[in-house]
Amino acid sequence: MSGSRRRRALSAGPGARERFRALALVLPLLVFLGVTFLAPLGTMLLRSIYDPVVADALPETLAALRGWDGERLPPEAAYEAAARELGLAREARTLGQVAGRVNRLESGLRSVFTRTAGDLREATGGPWRDVMAGIDSAWVQPATWHAIRATGERFTARHYLSALDLQRLPDGSVAPQPEERRIYLRLLWRTLLVSLAITVLCLILGYPIAHLIAHAPARRATLLLALVLVPFWTSLLVRTTSWIVLLQTQGVINDLLVALGLAADDGRLSMIYNMTGTLVAMTHVLLPFMVLPLYSVMRSIPRLHMSAAASMGATPAQAFRRVYWPQTLPGVGAGSLLVFILAIGYYITPALVGGSSGQLISNMVAYHMQTSLNWGLAAALGALMLAGVLVLHLIYDRLVGVERMSLG
Repeated sequence: MSGSRRRRALSAGPGARERFRALALVLPLLVFLGVTFLAPLGTMLLRSIYDPVVADALPETLAALRGWDGERLPPEAAYEAAARELGLAREARTLGQVAGRVNRLESGLRSVFTRTAGDLREATGGPWRDVMAGIDSAWVQPATWHAIRATGERFTARHYLSALDLQRLPDGSVAPQPEERRIYLRLLWRTLLVSLAITVLCLILGYPIAHLIAHAPARRATLLLALVLVPFWTSLLVRTTSWIVLLQTQGVINDLLVALGLAADDGRLSMIYNMTGTLVAMTHVLLPFMVLPLYSVMRSIPRLHMSAAASMGATPAQAFRRVYWPQTLPGVGAGSLLVFILAIGYYITPALVGGSSGQLISNMVAYHMQTSLNWGLAAALGALMLAGVLVLHLIYDRLVGVERMSLG
């Protein structure tokens, strides 16, 4: 009996060693993906709902506000705790972060917090409500304390509400933001529509180009492929600024139109720093991502299929619609997904050629990451974009099937 067990162990040994060797080969890739993709993604999703800055700096103040009805002024205990903790935050150099968080909900409170923390050093005693009201009248306004209590939540959905142009009222209900502060939904819809338009333009332009390359002689096909790949060989910044030279009011295209008499010198077309510039420049940059998947699929389609359809009486249009087009759908799906997903997250091109009317949601994400430092809102906007891409992928999988997608 022991001999049979020994034989089974010996026979299983090579298989176990092979599995261990395969795991060892894949492990560096898994670690790389975890460090460069999964960890940043998880950090972004966590930051969109977790913000402990105010809760860590003002714990006693928030505890005193738990029983507050939200209509009258808070109790004296809240003022006393706020006076003490604002001073501690100033000494710990976290007051700026706390004031910035509260200021996002109630404009003007950043200066109120910093001035109050500075003047409280000279205060000798209470009542603290009168002392703080004497420093700034904002401390006798319930809106100030509502902002403190709202930003004091460690886990919160306020960043997602802001990303959807919503706000939570003092009574806990959710309502739309004031009209002048509704910007993110409009940008999200604009981003989706622009990405869809660029995908359609790339498909309209890329389909015949890919067909021409797939059916050209080998030497000519190599040359055409090299021309398609030229954008990959130049910097994205160079490509984008080149369109500024071409499309500006005194640029090459307008000069050509004036020279041909197609436009008056005082009626030059405005094609830059607007949506036109964004569409033109992004279509040029993303066109290869549509051409290459289409070409890889088209070159595998036998030419005899169209000849066979013609021999059976089909017109060229019927042969294309019933025979050729269905066989290219995997390339159409792959190229469309690539272009659409890349267009959603583009930043440099809209920032340089888009102007105020051609900006996309990615520009707002960059603004909150680099300028306003509202990383929670930037993470929420990024998470919404990620959710949109996942929904699109699921819809494509349901309608077409991901297994039919081909990248070559």
